[in-house]
Amino acid sequence: MKGTGHEVCLLLGSNINPELNLPLAISLLNQQVTLLRASSVWESEAIGSNGPNFLNMALLVRCSFEAGYLKEEVIRRIEAQLGRERIQDKNAPRTMDIDMITFDDQLIEPHLWDVAFRAVPVAQVLPGYFSESGQNLQAIAASMVGAGMVKLRPDVKVGLTIRQEDMASIRPNHIP
Repeated sequence: MKGTGHEVCLLLGSNINPELNLPLAISLLNQQVTLLRASSVWESEAIGSNGPNFLNMALLVRCSFEAGYLKEEVIRRIEAQLGRERIQDKNAPRTMDIDMITFDDQLIEPHLWDVAFRAVPVAQVLPGYFSESGQNLQAIAASMVGAGMVKLRPDVKVGLTIRQEDMASIRPNHIP
């Protein structure tokens, strides 16, 4: 059920057929939430495994679901629908991984600042985000891009289907 209650930042990632799975995940999410902003698609090496590189992107969405319901009944179901298998190896290749980064203004993912595959796309959809210690996410992300930790993938088209009435609220943001 789409709604106007909560603003949520989601991070999507895939390293099994990501060019297919990212657009499918967005399409499935768009049936449940209202898309507000989308980052670019970024490529990064798999961490903790020898799997293929990941493609990641962030979405800022609005929904009426509480955080627990969103995670268990929406996100987990979409991951499963796209063939995600949860196994003991948390770093195994996967068709789709959707993480809640923020829920309203609450940080859900404490390691947001630590790795480029999270920080860079999230900085694009939350450009004014600061840590409790005053760190600017966009500045950190820009340094990660400059260090070559992630690579922009403008060739990957995700086919966002955003309703016309939501277009006014979409603000593309670019890391300098």
